[in-house]
Amino acid sequence: MTPPTRSNSSKEAGRIEELRALLDRANRAYYAEASPIMSDPEFDRLLQELAVLESRHPELDDPASPTKRVGGEPIEGFRQIKHKIPMLSIDNTYDEQGLRDWYARVSKGDSGLFGGDAAGPAIVCDPKIDGVALCVRYEDGKLVYAVTRGDGTTGDDVTHAARAIRAIPLSLVASGRDAPKVPKVLEVRGEVYMPAREFERLNTEREKDGEELFMNPRNATAGTLKNLDPKVAGSRNLAFSAHGRGEVIVQRTGDSEEFAKSFSHFLKSIRALGIPASPHSKVCKSADEAIAVIREFDAQRRSLPFATDGMVVRVDSFARQAELGLTSKSPRWVVAYKYPAERKTTKLIDVLHQVGKTGKITPRAVMEPVLIAGTMVQHATLHNYGRIRDAETEKPDTRTDIRIGDTVYVEKAGEIIPQVVGVVLEKRPKSARRIEAPSKCPECSALVEIEPPEAEENPVLETVRRCMNPECPAQMREKLVWFAGRKQMDIEGLGEKTVDLIRASAIPLNSFADIFRLGTHRAELTELDGMGDKKVETLIAGIEAAKQRGLGRLLGSMGIRHVGDTTGKMLARVFPDLDALLEASPDMLMPRALKKDRAAELGLAPDPKDRPETGLGKDTAPVVHAYLHSAQAKKTFRDLRELGVNVASADYRKPGANTAPATGPFAGKTVVLTGTLENYERTQLSEILEGLGAKVSGSVSSKTDLVIAGESAGSKLDKARELGITVWDEAQLQKALGKA
Repeated sequence: MTPPTRSNSSKEAGRIEELRALLDRANRAYYAEASPIMSDPEFDRLLQELAVLESRHPELDDPASPTKRVGGEPIEGFRQIKHKIPMLSIDNTYDEQGLRDWYARVSKGDSGLFGGDAAGPAIVCDPKIDGVALCVRYEDGKLVYAVTRGDGTTGDDVTHAARAIRAIPLSLVASGRDAPKVPKVLEVRGEVYMPAREFERLNTEREKDGEELFMNPRNATAGTLKNLDPKVAGSRNLAFSAHGRGEVIVQRTGDSEEFAKSFSHFLKSIRALGIPASPHSKVCKSADEAIAVIREFDAQRRSLPFATDGMVVRVDSFARQAELGLTSKSPRWVVAYKYPAERKTTKLIDVLHQVGKTGKITPRAVMEPVLIAGTMVQHATLHNYGRIRDAETEKPDTRTDIRIGDTVYVEKAGEIIPQVVGVVLEKRPKSARRIEAPSKCPECSALVEIEPPEAEENPVLETVRRCMNPECPAQMREKLVWFAGRKQMDIEGLGEKTVDLIRASAIPLNSFADIFRLGTHRAELTELDGMGDKKVETLIAGIEAAKQRGLGRLLGSMGIRHVGDTTGKMLARVFPDLDALLEASPDMLMPRALKKDRAAELGLAPDPKDRPETGLGKDTAPVVHAYLHSAQAKKTFRDLRELGVNVASADYRKPGANTAPATGPFAGKTVVLTGTLENYERTQLSEILEGLGAKVSGSVSSKTDLVIAGESAGSKLDKARELGITVWDEAQLQKALGKA
């Protein structure tokens, strides 16, 4: 590409500034002022033009540029930040009398001095959006960080995600004649939420991909914010609405009231700086006026593009708020009026049994269509089988004794997800049938695990019913992606997009064995969009290399319940090959101490062999043993053997021979790795340390002996310091390895 001339360079620099200002203005108009100045396609076209120009001029990089919204590199973990002012919870009231009682309490001693009538202060009604609370901090007009509410005192730093949300300005600019000066410090509390249309789009995509659906927009929002990859937040079109203040320090005096003397004034001021706040907020002079606003909003809230579950009512004057003060958990000057969920009755026709990507089987109601909260509902979740089974009593529970043919109550959780919440017993027909939980997976007929185990005797206790077959068709796509991952079988060329590409073609990819058959489809693979000879050669070479990973990596890659990479490796240390593992009894899969207890229970002599621990316990060992001997597992292992996959253990240690050093700086130590090390890849270093007698763990606890921290160490390092655990940098690590 021909480099730009000096004249062109000057023009392009001017265009960059012009586009940044225009796109910032478009974001502000759309989110803060609710009056768009351009269409979405036009915005995207200009954003792409800006990205191209910025790529030509790296010297003009600006972290506040609209192009930065797409998100940077994934972070490793969350650091915690203490709130300057605690984010306390709000008391609820569920009826109008409760609101009147609250207003009477905040009116004591008031004589109309705070903007209300003679009987009490002015109050503000603000819709309660069902989202995730966030504190966004600006210093000198620049976004510094964004923190979740957490426990109210300390939250998680989610700045990486907040920067990708277009509704949150990266910098503040005063607009309008009456706009305030940008404060030295401005903390805005608000709600991050997922618009209804975006929620429906996301769940439609997840359903196509065979992933479990998000239960409601709030869960989807929380999951998006806590995803370590900021590109996820950038792709999900989250919104933000401010509803409160944290620390405020103005430039000259430091007095927060110079910025705003009341909540309504605060909302007006932050809107003038480009921060979105609800257009439905209203100042009221009495409880009666507030109740009228609440009733009026109830009639229109279901037509809004976001979920609401109430109205927050607060004293407007900040001075009056300070007088009223706080209880141990909540401010006295604010209360949340919660709307009752709309409830309808309809007939339960049937129950389907849906299998999610983790194997969880969920009962799903099929009903006669009914209109709820503006949409026609025919299906609803029944949550789990324990919840819809009643104990054997003379008087059935109207919430849990649900049968096919019953007339049932249906609500929309969070105004979005339909759920069956009860039954009209007096309308039960004689032909009503109990809902039978599947004893086998409805997709593949595999073994089903019930949690907790006691639910086998008392089904009312059941919370989860799960398919135990990792190759179940309902779970298979996610299992294939996991199996091929770098920390599992490490198959180069078989990433998530390639798995999807192959599965969308005529080439079979429905089992782990099918991965190792891909070499027989070389010609068909090269014809797939974006593949070609070179990529196919890389893929097939990666598959051939994966055949030699050994038993430990294989077990840890298959998605067997209770068996991850660590447990897979521990099992491979105990058993020399797959045959030896399959010959083991459930007791032989347990740790030695448990085996002795179990042997005593059975009146048997304990196993005399001195073997390493397996990573399984008295509850998990029988589950793993049952899977290993299931028809599905036998077929999987048989197919893998026939295709040349090595099922011998590279980690095996002979009984009685402790190959781990008894001495040395790492012997018997529990070590956690965090951050990026210059001279070691994490998997490689884990193997080195384990060979020197250490146990490498993925999380920091009171049992951790040592944390090795590289660059950009995250929350693990913070927790280690909090617990007083020894922390080494890479220089100390290398020095210790030289002595080992």
